[in-house]
Amino acid sequence: MSNRATSALVAGALAAALGSLVALPSVAGAAETPQQMQMMMEKNMKMTAERLNTGKFDKCYGVALAGHNDCYAGPGTTCAATSTANYQGNAFKLVPKGTCTSIHTPKGPGSLSPKST
Repeated sequence: MSNRATSALVAGALAAALGSLVALPSVAGAAETPQQMQMMMEKNMKMTAERLNTGKFDKCYGVALAGHNDCYAGPGTTCAATSTANYQGNAFKLVPKGTCTSIHTPKGPGSLSPKST
């Protein structure tokens, strides 16, 4: 391997390593205190309730990807983004009213009530 190719390889590896280090502080900064987490959870619950109260949305169970549910995902979870599996039957996602059961997933259609998992 020529010196030029070796230099390019080393420079690429260094750039990749530095790029991953730059990302670390933002991930570490995401750690929140229990009080901050509680406040965020309460805010998410309020936002979900406000959206539901407009009458324009339905809770659609079994359609959210892991970590992408709206508030509450059944026992052992707390609020938004706490579902642990794709299409978790007791986790819901807010969808436009009247569209839930037309959403098809690998585990079947969406449901307006919790599905057994």
